[in-house]
Amino acid sequence: MHSFETDPPLLSVRGIRKHYGERPALHDASFDLWPGEVLAVVGESGSGKSTLLNAVAARSQPDAGSVQFRGRDGALQDVFAMTEAQQRLLARTDWGFVHQNAADGLRMEVSAGANVGERLMGLGERHYGRLRAAATEWLQRVEIDPTRIDDAPRHFSGGMRQRLQIARNLVTQPRLVFMDEPTSGLDVSVQARLLDLLRQLTRQMQLAAIIVTHDLAVARLLAHRMVVMQRGRIVEAGLTDQVLDDPQHPYTQLLVSSVLQP
Repeated sequence: MHSFETDPPLLSVRGIRKHYGERPALHDASFDLWPGEVLAVVGESGSGKSTLLNAVAARSQPDAGSVQFRGRDGALQDVFAMTEAQQRLLARTDWGFVHQNAADGLRMEVSAGANVGERLMGLGERHYGRLRAAATEWLQRVEIDPTRIDDAPRHFSGGMRQRLQIARNLVTQPRLVFMDEPTSGLDVSVQARLLDLLRQLTRQMQLAAIIVTHDLAVARLLAHRMVVMQRGRIVEAGLTDQVLDDPQHPYTQLLVSSVLQP
């Protein structure tokens, strides 16, 4: 396995806190992410996984803490010190966000090709032939028949929509993708194909990813490292195989043993 720590971190998250009213949703969450590394965030429903993901991805403002991202120039940028316009540019270039429900990450009424091409247009590409060629290439890469390029995603199955959402996110060659339960709600065979595709793409593109999942099998298959959350706190972190094969925290032990029960 790649020893990621030889490089400077791509993302550095420190002391993220979030309250909803009186209720604390995140307590001092901190972690680093290296280029090309896949990190799984696991825990049961209500553990704070998605709250953490949305805060780190600057989709919601935390009450305290910092998120720093290393730009292509090598300089660390404080994400929360950016203007909204800078955050939006980051979100559609170097970052991607794959929603649990694909309809939240797609424009359902426009064609599959337009969904993929839209992010390129956001970067200034206006040449119709190049946009269509890029969309065709990406449909093939995510195993969608390119003859469906002019079909709207509302005519696609759940698995196809999720693959289209991935193509839409990856067409700009981002360096970091956030994924919120990308396989939940899909049937088992569709999940397996999607996970295989994600594993291939993250490796081929040297893509860093943070994947929120309640499914430890997803974490084992995709992630180099994992953090375990309980009641808004990170209670354990480490290499995925180490955490799953020799969990140290009682909550992690409970999670792992409940999966292993017949």
